[in-house]
Amino acid sequence: MPRWQKILYALLVAAVAVTGGVFLWSYLHRPDTCADGVDRIGGECVGVNGSGYDFGNGDITAVVRAIAQENKKIEGQPHVTVAMVLPLQSDKAGLRREIRSDLQGAYLGQLQANAGEGEPPKIKLVLANPGQDYRHQATVVDTLVRMAGSPKDQLRAVTGFNLSLDATKDAIAQLTEHGVPVLASRITGDQIANADGLAKPRFPGLARIITTNHDAAQALANFNGAQDRENSKTVVVYDTRQDAYDESLAQAFSGIKETGPPGPEAMRFTSPAIDEAGSTGNQLEQIANNICQSSADTIYFAGRNLHLRLFALKLAKLDCENRHYTIITGADAASLQQNMTAGDWEELRGTGGTAKVTVQYAAPAHPDAWSTELAAWRKNWVAAHHREPTDAELPQYLTEPQAALDNLKRLITSTLHAGTGLGSTPDLEDSRTMLNYDGMVTIGRALHEAQSGDAANVPSLQDVGGEWAQLQSAHRVQGTSGLICLTSGGNPYDKPVAVVELDPGRQRMGTLKFIGLGWPTGREQPKNCVIPSRTS
Repeated sequence: MPRWQKILYALLVAAVAVTGGVFLWSYLHRPDTCADGVDRIGGECVGVNGSGYDFGNGDITAVVRAIAQENKKIEGQPHVTVAMVLPLQSDKAGLRREIRSDLQGAYLGQLQANAGEGEPPKIKLVLANPGQDYRHQATVVDTLVRMAGSPKDQLRAVTGFNLSLDATKDAIAQLTEHGVPVLASRITGDQIANADGLAKPRFPGLARIITTNHDAAQALANFNGAQDRENSKTVVVYDTRQDAYDESLAQAFSGIKETGPPGPEAMRFTSPAIDEAGSTGNQLEQIANNICQSSADTIYFAGRNLHLRLFALKLAKLDCENRHYTIITGADAASLQQNMTAGDWEELRGTGGTAKVTVQYAAPAHPDAWSTELAAWRKNWVAAHHREPTDAELPQYLTEPQAALDNLKRLITSTLHAGTGLGSTPDLEDSRTMLNYDGMVTIGRALHEAQSGDAANVPSLQDVGGEWAQLQSAHRVQGTSGLICLTSGGNPYDKPVAVVELDPGRQRMGTLKFIGLGWPTGREQPKNCVIPSRTS
């Protein structure tokens, strides 16, 4: 063989070897795909999908398919994309049920926004799974930013977010830095909020429809008459683990002003993770023993619901001269009821039949709130005026949320009747369905208000983000969780919390009971939700 043929042959062999090697490397390193737009990373299915993939969570299959069906229905109409960011996988049955409640609310809100308003643009809802504790949020955020710049996807808002974590804060910071509007439905940490007033916002384009921990703690204090409570009767117990929810709640509780000499020093514990106990039980038992030796009977608890459950059980086991304890805590306690066993409730109830421990918390919503408050208001009115009030005389801060809740209930009934698939009848008591429904309705209002000109010309990212601060007064949103009136910083003004108790001493052991509304400012929202000047 001539020399030049040998050289050519060698080059061909080398080229084939290189090509084969490239293909082999690509094959071995190809993404492990769970579904369209979703890759397997560290054993989790992370990514964005709106075509019916349930992320391996069978509890949400029906509602995810219903979302996909609504997405397909509006394909040929002017529409934009809204993404719901939420950890969607869990090996815990209780967490899977919570996820289902979140998605049921988002789907019902999508239906209301698409059909109720009757105006363009429609909403295509996609689900974005950032992994457990938002550990892979950067991957999801990159995808969402690309979707916001894509003429095909036209992502115009991101919602969801259920945990106040540093990773959550990082995700929202990245989205808003890229101009993507965010409406957070269920995060309460003060660190993930803009200041009101003229200061430059930390998160431009962020809005929230739930009170911060500071406002919720203040509402609880106002409801319970903290100004008349003795300092010596209260103590703060807080988790030192880095967690925005725990940190801001501890600060809020520590700032409550009470009367008299000081009570016990704040007591701390350190948990290993949101959903892990580790040695936390031992720490909480020591804290419970120390509280037993003090005069305190009211505990402000700044921690997650898993550790709250442990603490309540430790208190109940102590023999502290038959003392009754009240634990006051934040919105994360909404998960407590479904994570308690029958044995747990028996433990809290005690042998005497009287509750040894009652848990009171600031729920962001409760289905009994408006009817209960309206009945009490009407009774007082009749006693004072000796006649029934006219419709115009009824308080709108109660009647408008009641009307919104009635509408949601009708929508649930019609959806279940149509068989499009919620997977189950939503449990409104856990507040998740109500909050996420309100979030989607608020986004729908912003989209419709920002829409101008031809229906095909959907609003820009800047138009949507700029609309948040306009949703007040005449443009207030009638939410099932209360009137949503957003400030210049995108915060809900004086939004009430539903003060809820889990009292094991009642006949239906372990049931939730709405006991009243707490207002951050100490009084109800002004007429028509006209937000007063900060200097007034």
